[in-house]
Amino acid sequence: MYRDNQEELFPVVDDEGHVTGSIRRGQAHDGSKILHPVVHLHLWNSEGALYLQKRPEWKDIQPGKWDTATGGHVNYGEAVADALHREVSEELGVTDYTPREIGRYVFEGKRERELVYVYETVYDGVVRPSTDELAGGRFFTPAEIKSRIGTQFFTPNFEDEYMKFYSDK
Repeated sequence: MYRDNQEELFPVVDDEGHVTGSIRRGQAHDGSKILHPVVHLHLWNSEGALYLQKRPEWKDIQPGKWDTATGGHVNYGEAVADALHREVSEELGVTDYTPREIGRYVFEGKRERELVYVYETVYDGVVRPSTDELAGGRFFTPAEIKSRIGTQFFTPNFEDEYMKFYSDK
């Protein structure tokens, strides 16, 4: 079984994204709520459906729930754009896309606090979800998503982000 590397090094940032230090993954998710950056990609197809990933049961945060197509940490010393391309390639096998930044915000969960850089793209190619990092994925219509919000089907972070950026869909 795949597991998150608790020794991975992440940057510590302020609310504007300026790096102020470093932290290990284990510390970032231990309830300390030290702010660290992550990237999210919302992958839409041209028919208006949104691809979501299913988180595997072994994840340390929100196991087994459906989440943003790609979500991953920025490594210490890595640029946000590089982290996005690395994560999308690793998690979805997608390399030929054009991301558009749509915003950023601070998310605070029960065990972590993250500066989330949010991107979207329209993509009609083949998606090959990683069998090491994900428990699958599929496209959802906006109606399917809205009908399941608040039912524990999605991660709270995805629900908040979807409503923040796509409540009109």
